Amino acid sequence: MIYTVNEHFYTFQGEGDHMGRASYFIRLQGCDQACVWCDAASTWHKDWKPSNLWKGTAEEVADLVGDAGRVVITGGEPCLYDLDTLIGALKREVAVETAGHKPLPVVDCWITLSPKPDGIHPLTESVMRADEFKIIVSDADTLQRGLDCIEARDPNSSVWLHPEWSKRDDASVIRLIVDTVKEMGDPFRAGWQVHKNYMADLMDKNSRKEYVPLGGTDGDPY
Repeated sequence: MIYTVNEHFYTFQGEGDHMGRASYFIRLQGCDQACVWCDAASTWHKDWKPSNLWKGTAEEVADLVGDAGRVVITGGEPCLYDLDTLIGALKREVAVETAGHKPLPVVDCWITLSPKPDGIHPLTESVMRADEFKIIVSDADTLQRGLDCIEARDPNSSVWLHPEWSKRDDASVIRLIVDTVKEMGDPFRAGWQVHKNYMADLMDKNSRKEYVPLGGTDGDPY
């Protein structure tokens, strides 16, 4: 299989259970959903598709990583690709960030599942296997529908609640997350995209610096 890479860069994991860990990100091109709050709309939006997409085999993708000890495969939707072959070529710790609506890789890897309640819901078997969850919260309705998508989860797996980025300064959304975490207790956790505060991704020369608005429409930038 040939893998189309939107961008690849060395940074740290800004979210979830592995927050703060040095990680090499491989962002694969393509997604069959179109979330209005997507912060990687250049992977699917026709008006924001990059003109210089890199393509290569699993072995060539692995060569991009260099000496990094941990890799995160993200998108877009990375499970549109044969990830078993790619993970095998990487030969190191790998995490996959997915919406869970496509079959997960068979080989061992860390799975972060972020359900898309307005789009294609995750497969039950993907929910059961996932190591952690990330729900994007813009109001009480999106929170509840996100939770409904992951009812089959392991009750011990972390459930991170992230404010939808354009609403990160909305006091009602922040209060909703705080109240939910306090009410539900473990394993519910308040999340944040701390790599954006550090601008860590942009410090790598390979990351894309072009302006891409949330969802590929007018609004907050990537």
